[in-house]
Amino acid sequence: MSSENSVPDNAPQHCPGTESDQAGKADACAGCPNQQICATTPKGPDPAIPLINERMATVKHKILVLSGKGGVGKSTFTTNLAFALSLDEHIQVGAMDVDICGPSMPKMTGLEGEQIHQSNSGWSPVYVNDNLAVMSIGFMLQNQDDAVIWRGPKKNGLIKQFLKDVDWGALDYLVVDTPPGTSDEHLSIVNYLKESGIDGAVIVTTPQEVSLQDVRKEISFCKKVGIPIIGVVENMSGFVCPKCHKDTPIFAPTTGGARKMAADTGINFLGSIPIDPRIAKSCDFGESFLDQYPESPAYKSYMDIIEKIKAFVSQSQ
Repeated sequence: MSSENSVPDNAPQHCPGTESDQAGKADACAGCPNQQICATTPKGPDPAIPLINERMATVKHKILVLSGKGGVGKSTFTTNLAFALSLDEHIQVGAMDVDICGPSMPKMTGLEGEQIHQSNSGWSPVYVNDNLAVMSIGFMLQNQDDAVIWRGPKKNGLIKQFLKDVDWGALDYLVVDTPPGTSDEHLSIVNYLKESGIDGAVIVTTPQEVSLQDVRKEISFCKKVGIPIIGVVENMSGFVCPKCHKDTPIFAPTTGGARKMAADTGINFLGSIPIDPRIAKSCDFGESFLDQYPESPAYKSYMDIIEKIKAFVSQSQ
């Protein structure tokens, strides 16, 4: 959907737009597959936007973590980004998991089984430590194995609540873990944060072309909806032996990998993160890999990338 005039990309000629009083009723709407939806959807600005803006007024920087394809380590990167930012006890960090159907941050941050509490100021996020708070639908499930089978409107409603009703307090960084692709959740987060501002997006990929081709779609999405792209991270770029530190390629970059793709598309290449089995182990046990294994080559890769992210968002103030 166009972010400027609320006219769907596949709309017929002379479409009045989804927020118009004539939406679904104009002559141009006849035969449009969205006619019934447009005719019955409430019109005008979302009344929740001012409330979201009020909550977000105390959040300095908002960073989205995106991926074109699942399984590239996006949630792992988001978790380690949040852990890394919170290493400075003077920095307040929030991590919001909007991967509604596949929430993994409660497990990765060691908060599995925790629940959300409500106070007069709204929902309270769950805290890993004094300066790292997490919000996820995973805290709302009675059984962690339950499937979340929701259509778009219900997903959008929960994301709205995460932004409007959660008492995040004063944050230096809000890191948002999104599902793979460019779907309802992405459009929702962009629309709800459009007025308060998004500092940028970090796109995570693996070296092989089958992943990069979906990342190009993610780049196109960011450009269409006006999200600044902080850069691309190449995850699982090779296996580094924890003992001898020898680097062995696992997913061969047949087309040049993320570095070449970044150069071809004119975006920043933030760096490569090698495979270290201890990263997955840390996620399984809900521990910070960066705290546990500072001698790892992957630690240096993470910290170099995160310093570039911090430098980018500091310039956006």
